[in-house]
Amino acid sequence: MSSVHLSFYTEHSFSNLIDTLKSEKHEDRKYFSPAKLQDPRYDELPLSIRVLLEAAIRKCDDFYVRKEDVETILDWRRQQGSAEVPFSPARLLLQDFTGIPAMVDLAAMRDAVARQGGDPSQVNPKCPTDLIVDHALQIDFGKCAIQNAPNPGGGDSQATPVKSTPAKPRGCGPQRSCSKGACNDPPSTSAPAAAVQIENTPLLCPFHLQPVFEPEIALKNQEKELIRNRERLQFFKWCSQAFKNVNVVPPDISAVHQVNLEYLCQAVQEHEDFVYPDSVVGTDSHTTMVNGLGILGWGVGGIESEAVMLGQPVTLTLPKVVGCKLLGSVNVLATSIDIVLGITKHLRQAGISGKFVEFFGPGVSQLSAPDRTTIANMCPEYNATVSFFPVDDVTLKHFKQKLELVEAYLKAVKLFRSYQDLGEDPHYSEVIEIDLSSIVPHVSGPKRSQDRVEVSNMKKDFLNCLNEKVGFKGFHIPVEKQTTLMPFLHGSREYQLTHGSVVLAALISCTNNCNPSVMLAAGLLAKKAVGAGLSVRPYIQTSLAPGSGMVTHYLSASGVLPYFSQLGFEVVGYGCATCVGNTSPLPEAVVNAIKQGDLVACGVLSGSRHFEGRLCDCVRANYLASPPLVVAYAIAGTVSIDFETEPLGTKPVGKEVYLRDVWPSREEVHSYNLEASEAELFPWDPKSTYIRCPPFFNKLTKELCEPQPMENAHALLFLGDMVTTDHISPAGSIARVSAAAKYLQSKRLTPREFNSYGARRGNDAVMTRGTFASIKLQNRFVGKAGPKTLHVPSGQIMDVFDAAERYQRDGIPLIILAGKKYGSGNSRDWAAKGPYLLGVRAVIAESFEKLHKNHLVAMGIAPLQFLPGQSADSLELSGKEKFSLCIPKDLSPGQEITVKTSTGKTFQVIASFENAVDMVFYKHGGILKFVARNALP
Repeated sequence: MSSVHLSFYTEHSFSNLIDTLKSEKHEDRKYFSPAKLQDPRYDELPLSIRVLLEAAIRKCDDFYVRKEDVETILDWRRQQGSAEVPFSPARLLLQDFTGIPAMVDLAAMRDAVARQGGDPSQVNPKCPTDLIVDHALQIDFGKCAIQNAPNPGGGDSQATPVKSTPAKPRGCGPQRSCSKGACNDPPSTSAPAAAVQIENTPLLCPFHLQPVFEPEIALKNQEKELIRNRERLQFFKWCSQAFKNVNVVPPDISAVHQVNLEYLCQAVQEHEDFVYPDSVVGTDSHTTMVNGLGILGWGVGGIESEAVMLGQPVTLTLPKVVGCKLLGSVNVLATSIDIVLGITKHLRQAGISGKFVEFFGPGVSQLSAPDRTTIANMCPEYNATVSFFPVDDVTLKHFKQKLELVEAYLKAVKLFRSYQDLGEDPHYSEVIEIDLSSIVPHVSGPKRSQDRVEVSNMKKDFLNCLNEKVGFKGFHIPVEKQTTLMPFLHGSREYQLTHGSVVLAALISCTNNCNPSVMLAAGLLAKKAVGAGLSVRPYIQTSLAPGSGMVTHYLSASGVLPYFSQLGFEVVGYGCATCVGNTSPLPEAVVNAIKQGDLVACGVLSGSRHFEGRLCDCVRANYLASPPLVVAYAIAGTVSIDFETEPLGTKPVGKEVYLRDVWPSREEVHSYNLEASEAELFPWDPKSTYIRCPPFFNKLTKELCEPQPMENAHALLFLGDMVTTDHISPAGSIARVSAAAKYLQSKRLTPREFNSYGARRGNDAVMTRGTFASIKLQNRFVGKAGPKTLHVPSGQIMDVFDAAERYQRDGIPLIILAGKKYGSGNSRDWAAKGPYLLGVRAVIAESFEKLHKNHLVAMGIAPLQFLPGQSADSLELSGKEKFSLCIPKDLSPGQEITVKTSTGKTFQVIASFENAVDMVFYKHGGILKFVARNALP
């Protein structure tokens, strides 16, 4: 700790409250202990108020925060609702719409300081600031049509388009340096959007940095977004490099509240030996989502956020705190969204505007962390400032940081609780009780989220809305016009619209996408519906905008993403889209039919905002619904349906299919849910076709084996120049006639269940069979493009995998012959893993792409280079020879190795290793085995 820092806390007004948290596993930490006040009022405070108090004590400087403010908060029972108090959050969260003016102001401040002869580098945010670029996404490409969307973000809309290439994986975790590491080149002043490094934004699981299925529509939307917002993105990139205390998360990673939830929140923050509660204010109304994890946070305006960024606390009226006591058990038919909307209705009716809500009672223990964050995310809809769930054992499971430290600290300052212990219940301004067992499936609408409708009563309620006068629910449609049918043509086929017809269905990023159960339920419903032969009418504008790559990851890993796609719910990108009106126009024929018939057309969405006209100006009735219900209403094509008595549709053979026939049970959802075992070893499922234990360690020995000569090796492939990682690595859909398809069919999967290589990255059996499976692969053994090769001993042309399998079965080592720049293109781990598992132990090429060469070494494959001026052609190699490589035990970087062929030719190649580290990895058989051996006793 710096001397200045020590001096500050030595002179601190509450230095007498500093205590030490002892730990056997970690270094001791200091913290401010309100318990040292020895004031009985502290134990009566709601836990959310205790967070305010701790921040006031820690930040007390007798300027922004005074001793009197601490006393005011401590005296909450008498001061609530009247006194003004300061709050200094641990960090600030900005989305790009509100973040850009704040950053522009800061940049201008640097100019002003420089003009005055000062050091502009000293101008930085005082509060740690995360800026998430998520409001730039427009749905230009969707299922129905390609649209030319407006250009709100600035920049030249005619700029050179970004090349549609797979993105490079990069780190975007909780570290504050992630954006600097991801974007480390200076911004270009002349290049088009494609020159900005931010364009390499992958569809990743942010937790594991694993590339997942990359839908074409999402990539197209990303390209348009990057072109459209070139100037803004260049500025954000500069900010991430120029300012200290600023972390910029590029576009298409996640919506701002999902980023906050998934890897920015920390439960407990650490700074220079001090620990304190995590807290945040943000310019997104759904900042409250993290309240579900016991992190105090809420939304603020642009000016407030800028003030916080510059070191000023937020000023608020000391709030009243409503205790929401949850009782009973969750109804087996109710989803998390039903619980959310049920609680929303209760709290709306309670009149809690501007108040804090804090949950307690035995029912809280039944709610998972995703359930709690989903409820907290709806906070703006019932007008509370905060919906706070104090940390308990369930919450801790969400975090991966030092749990012993977190739990010990929170217990020391009494911010950790057991919901079953009534003795821990604090004093509240008032208490509302909600019986969870009373909550049944609902939707919300057609104009306001507080107007909830039981699904069983939906048809009747919509008819009432048509009859009622224009108002919060009514549309006042004359009775004689309520049966109007408007025919129109779409794709050369005639359809009809009427009142209640669904024309927009969106699974979007807000509210529920943090909860795996409801999204998986929607996916399973989609799977069953497709299996029953049901479909969504092609004119309905459908979209799937997951809250983050993590959502796409678990949907893809669960195998339900293709069924979403078959019903038209394509992944369109990551960010706020339909919720904020950023949706592509409806087909013109649909719009004309709605207007000519004066129809009350409907939208259904699983978001949190649905005000009339917000989604589309011609869609007058909009309903919030759980994700599976969004899919169900999209299939039905109307909201005027009684799911109990009316079918969703009919099978091709004419049999009616009801919602109950395709609705997944809780057991089905649970079986697909991605739960992790707490055991030290992962319990591999031998039946899984998605996750398989790879054979990298099958021949691992404790003792290091020296490099051995390679005798009588065959060339698996004879390749030319510019073989890219796209040619090598499995990507895209799995062809029905491929080796991977044969494997999946042997597991009794149908082509419809194949999914993609991206979705099956965890199964080496699929990925190995997909290696070199590109239809554009030019193999000189074959003479035409395709995933085939020559099995030299038999003279047969076969799939690359089948040939490799035969070579391995016969104990024959393999090499690859290649030309210039082998392994060019984007970084792909399976471009090295796949060849290794095929049995390839060396690649002899004229030159290598450096990054891919490093990957080969990391997998234990020797990168060998022809001598300058030599090639397979100059040496007159046919590739059908047997090759013997004289690899010495004392192999070193740059050493020449002798290669002898079965035809009597001898030539030299260069061991293209870079350094001693490369040699260590190679001699161990790759980095995986190196790390494994180092872990051995």
